[in-house]
Amino acid sequence: MTTSPSRSYKLEDGFFLGLVILVSIAFAAVLEPFFAAVLWGVIVAVLFWPIQQRIAARMPGRRNSAALITLLLIIAIVIIPSILLVSALITEAAHVYAQIQSGQIDFARMFGQMQAALPDWAHGMLRRFGLSNFDAARVTITRGLTSSFRTWAGQALLIGQSAFSFIIALGVMLYLSFFLLRDGERLSQRFAEAAPLRPHQREALLARFVVVIRATVKGSLVVAIVQGVLGGLIFWAVGIQGALLWGVLMGAFSLLPAIGAAIVWAPVALYLFATGEIWQGVVVVVSGAFIIGSVDNVLRPILVGRDTRIPDYVVLISTLGGIELFGFNGIVIGPVIAALFIATWNIFTEMRRTGQVA
Repeated sequence: MTTSPSRSYKLEDGFFLGLVILVSIAFAAVLEPFFAAVLWGVIVAVLFWPIQQRIAARMPGRRNSAALITLLLIIAIVIIPSILLVSALITEAAHVYAQIQSGQIDFARMFGQMQAALPDWAHGMLRRFGLSNFDAARVTITRGLTSSFRTWAGQALLIGQSAFSFIIALGVMLYLSFFLLRDGERLSQRFAEAAPLRPHQREALLARFVVVIRATVKGSLVVAIVQGVLGGLIFWAVGIQGALLWGVLMGAFSLLPAIGAAIVWAPVALYLFATGEIWQGVVVVVSGAFIIGSVDNVLRPILVGRDTRIPDYVVLISTLGGIELFGFNGIVIGPVIAALFIATWNIFTEMRRTGQVA
């Protein structure tokens, strides 16, 4: 009994497909130690691709030179300022940590000052809600704040101690970015040809991927940086210690819709009012509400437009889930996965509507 050629071909095709999947998984495992470097290399290449195209148009036939110039711009605009910021943040974190250890920053005393400054009606309202045990609340909040600051300081110092690994990852990211910038068009075409999708599906998913990367980084990270810088400058102007740390915190929280930088500046403003520093509290409230709060509404439409935005509740949940799974990289990975999920289901819905699938 002989095996028909068609059946033999199906067996070979199935084996080869399994081999493709197995080799792809193995390659992903090899890249796993440099996952963050590869991810940010792709992100940088996507963001600076329009600049690379403009430079290449002025230098026809010199792709290497155009990619190198773009890479030097990336180093000057992104890498060097980021390194300086991290260095300053490590110094600031170490200083604040030393102040906590020495007792110069005493959260228990700060909480006691706020408690003492509350009017009688506020004390009565808190008692009605069962929140009259101020001493227990003070101990709990003090421990939480102290532990949080120690954790942030420890992480900042850990980054400083891991400088060698950081330099290697940075080198990998820049090296990959150069080749993605130089050969990006050819690589994306090869990927599109290899993907087992219909042409309109490939185009829709690739376009959505690029749009979301740019929207997430330009529309979220840039806005977060601006809000963090403004918040830090405002805190520094009114004489609040650790202004750089506070600014970084405001930038981090501004990445999350429905939370925003107000979760940092609002409690600080309340503390300033409670401790009699009225004009400083007024400056923080006015600046937070009308300057920091308006940055998102002004900058985001300019940077990414209104049509590319994912619903805020999806951004919030996917960002938090991405951070939980992937750490800092989840800030980008979470929204990208959410956007691809929405795009995939939109394509599938359209195919069902037109009768292309049952």
